[in-house]
Amino acid sequence: MMLIKTTITLFAVAMSTASAWAFDDKKGFGQVFVDNNCSWCHGPSLQGFTTAPRLAGQTAAYIESQILSFKTHSRDNPLARQVMWGAARTVTPEVARELALYLSGLDAEAARDGLSELVDQGRSVYANGNSGANVPSCAVCHGPEGQGAGAIPRIGGLSYRYVKRQLEEWGQGYHASAAFPMPAVARQLSAGDIDAIASYLSFVR
Repeated sequence: MMLIKTTITLFAVAMSTASAWAFDDKKGFGQVFVDNNCSWCHGPSLQGFTTAPRLAGQTAAYIESQILSFKTHSRDNPLARQVMWGAARTVTPEVARELALYLSGLDAEAARDGLSELVDQGRSVYANGNSGANVPSCAVCHGPEGQGAGAIPRIGGLSYRYVKRQLEEWGQGYHASAAFPMPAVARQLSAGDIDAIASYLSFVR
């Protein structure tokens, strides 16, 4: 049996937890890893909670890139600093790659926690952009169903609160090193457009 030991710092229920875990060939690498390190914040099935995004079904390349951004501290929003900088500190590139592949193969569920009355507005902005505010169509990069591709994340079905917070934080200057054009686009979005887009995406399967 191959033995793998990884120590990761997690913050859950206002506590810091370090765990060393061993590979279990019955469960598999990915499941053992998420049971010991990810499920505290992202949920037992990795569908996310209010403050932590869904990881299940996310594109593998995007997960890899985000782990690297946490390790290098280029993703610098408040929760990244508080939680993920420590969590990603000792994750090796090999572990990040295998974990990303595992997570990308999990079934994803829609959060469905947005404001239903804003769904039509959000669908319109997502598909067509807002020419008056110089906001391009989100679908051009993220796909018509928000499915993403490669290093472009899957955003369909993500929690309303998570998408709203991410867009607001880009507008505030956090994670400025993120791939073009997201920081610039987020700064052009009105509060109403952010609410509408985040609401719409939460219902997308």
